[in-house]
Formats: sequence, C-alpha cells, structure tokens
Amino acid sequence: MTTCYVCGGREFVEQTVLWPELVAEWAIAPHEVAYVDRQQGKRCAACGTNLRSNALAAAILRHLALAAPLNASLPSSSARILELNEAGTLHALLAHSPHYVYGAFPEVDMQRLPYPDGSFDLVIHSDTLEHVPQPLRALAECRRVLMPGGALCYTVPVIVGRLSRRRDGLPPSYHGAPGTPRDDHLVISEYGADMWTEPLRAGFSSVEVVAVDYPDALAIIARCQ
Repeated sequence: MTTCYVCGGREFVEQTVLWPELVAEWAIAPHEVAYVDRQQGKRCAACGTNLRSNALAAAILRHLALAAPLNASLPSSSARILELNEAGTLHALLAHSPHYVYGAFPEVDMQRLPYPDGSFDLVIHSDTLEHVPQPLRALAECRRVLMPGGALCYTVPVIVGRLSRRRDGLPPSYHGAPGTPRDDHLVISEYGADMWTEPLRAGFSSVEVVAVDYPDALAIIARCQ
C-alpha cells in the first residue's frame, strides 16, 4: 500500500493527466502512459501530494535522516534549503522551514545561480531540469552552492524503458496545460533509464535513486563529498 511521505495518509485518488498530443510527441506506449499518469495524477486524498512529489519527499527524508511524515519533522530541521521552482505540494511546506530560500524558475537562471559557493545543505527542484538548455551546467551550479556533505534532491519525468535524449531537431513539445505553450514549458531533454548518470557527470560524488511504486515515481539524491 502506498504511503504519503508528506502527511502519512494512505488513501490515494487517481485522475488522467496526459493528453493525446503530448503522448504522440513522446511516442510512448500504453503501459508507459499508464505509469506517467499515475506519477502525476495519483494523489494523496488528505494533502493532495502526487506520486512524483511523494518520491521527492521520501528522498528529502532519507538525506536529512528525518522520520516520516515530512510535515511533522521538517519544521524542526536546521538544514539550509534552496528550492528552485515550486516543487508541487511540497512548496508550501518547504517555505515554512526556518532556513529556506526560494528561487523562481525561469527568473532565476539555473545555469548561473545567484548564490555564493557552499550556501546550502539541500537544493530541491522538481520536473524543471528538462526545460533547461544546459542541464549539466545547471546541475554543476547546484553542486557549487551546496556545502560539503550536502545534496541535491530532484525529479524529472522519466520513461524507464528508453535512454535519455535531447529534442534538438524535433517539433516543439511543451509541458503545462494543453494549448498554452510557454517558453519555460518547452521540453529540451527527455529523460530515460540513464537519467541518474547526469549528476555524476556534473561532479556529484554519489547518486541514489528513490522509487515510490516503481516505475511510477522516481527521485534522485545527488550528494557532494
């Protein structure tokens, strides 16, 4: 049974979130459509957290060595946290952390973060890296602003049965509401089973993949020495 790592709830509801045009652009099979729909559309009935954010919450708990649920343990944490873009339902919870900084994307350029070296214990972003032109540079910037022993916890949309690719030369594809394309919703990278290698190539010392109801939801913990 799925547990919500944010509030401890055990009842989840489901809804369809993908639309036909996006399915066609991704060229994904029916079974892949099903688990991506669960990743985004299966939500805790109590707090509204979807599986993607639930995996991210599990990653945060694991790195900070906190007891679940996150809404009970995070307010007492002394971790200095940088959130880049709103991490779904986690945003409001993170914002109440005592040492918290928010960087709105794309106003804050992830490829040139405006923060000093070693400023944070934890950097968080969710389903944002796929929209960044130079994801390795963005990951290296996240590493730069982390303290030794710190970590980046993040998610990207993943199709586990294929390898990652850039959409260079392909028709434009956008996330967000159908029919309302925005520059910051343009998909530049599509991630697959090798997505965990990117933070290592960006200079992180180790990577851990946290799964919730695999293959429905995956989160990355990328650690600094």
